[in-house]
Amino acid sequence: MHAHPSLPALEPLEQRFCLSAAPTGLSPAQVRHAYGFDRIVFSRNGKALRSNGSGQTIAIVDAYDDPNIANDLRVFDRTFHLSDTDWRGKFALTKVMQKGTRPNKDWALEISLDVEWAHAIAPKAHILLVEARSPTVPDLLRAIDYARSQKGVVAVSMSWGGDESPFETFYDNHLTTPPGHIGGYGIKGGVTFVTSSGDTGAPASWPAVSPNVLAVGGTTLTLGPGNTWQNEVAWAGSGGGLSVFEPVTTAAPDVAYNADPATGYSVYCSYQAGAGGPWSTVGGTSAGAPQWASLIALVDQGRALKGLGSLDIQQTLRAIYNVPSSDFHDIVQGSNGFLAGPGFDLVTGRGSPIANRLVPGIIHFTQTRNVKTRALSKTSTPSLLGNPVLS
Repeated sequence: MHAHPSLPALEPLEQRFCLSAAPTGLSPAQVRHAYGFDRIVFSRNGKALRSNGSGQTIAIVDAYDDPNIANDLRVFDRTFHLSDTDWRGKFALTKVMQKGTRPNKDWALEISLDVEWAHAIAPKAHILLVEARSPTVPDLLRAIDYARSQKGVVAVSMSWGGDESPFETFYDNHLTTPPGHIGGYGIKGGVTFVTSSGDTGAPASWPAVSPNVLAVGGTTLTLGPGNTWQNEVAWAGSGGGLSVFEPVTTAAPDVAYNADPATGYSVYCSYQAGAGGPWSTVGGTSAGAPQWASLIALVDQGRALKGLGSLDIQQTLRAIYNVPSSDFHDIVQGSNGFLAGPGFDLVTGRGSPIANRLVPGIIHFTQTRNVKTRALSKTSTPSLLGNPVLS
């Protein structure tokens, strides 16, 4: 790693809409219902079980330190009536940091978003927050290496990115499962790496264009009566496009999630609190990455109930690109420089999740097929490309 020049320092990809004394953005219950998370039910020995991430650990890699994150998560949980303990009854968050890591207000908001919303979607999973000393590539890669090697980790969420570089291919091997990895519930299995695609439109950022990640693009979500899903259009800020430097041209994003700050999420961050208060309404594709990581944790919970290990990234990508289109909300309107349209596109990938279909769909696909074969997944083909509208 040290023999090659580094990419520039990478940036968090959240966008704040407002500050307030009370929540003004979307709540966990609204999002869980809109995307169907609250309608997923597992069963074991004829007994219904909640899909809550039990037995799984989600790692979140960010830069710098949020010194208040543990207390902020407790406030978030009290506000939205969530448990702050994992399946073992222990506090749901563990924080580790590299030596010399200092607090940073901008990254504190990113950390609060990532931790609180990963927990909101998989409330009984454990959250492992790994704080890198700086947002430089070497420090972030060391944090990823730590996260992916920890027993129980099934997904690593990375809500940051930067411009592509010819040196990025040297770093893609960090986005793989270590040999002999032990995933959720002590079962040997893999790690899925999830990242945001960028917040400035086309092109996509790295690591989103890596063939070893599930990249999440952005949408604008409209809720209907009773917080049902009503409509989604592509968000103009969604990063997307074809890689310039990967040896096999890859496309991003793979999937999508609500990201528009105007339809953003309620986040409690006391360390960055301003005159308006500690609550922010936050958007950006970084909001989707931890929530998709939680979706993967739900899949791995369901697999563990069948005695199966957690998925690695290539298994996840193969499933994402092979389950029926009816498992997704297909986003057909909007642009980031590429037009959204039917099927896969370079703004929203395959679309946003219909979680009550997608989670069991991935479990079924990976249970009944040989998922060890490397997927084409992110490899671009003429039939997968959106229509460019930029010169």
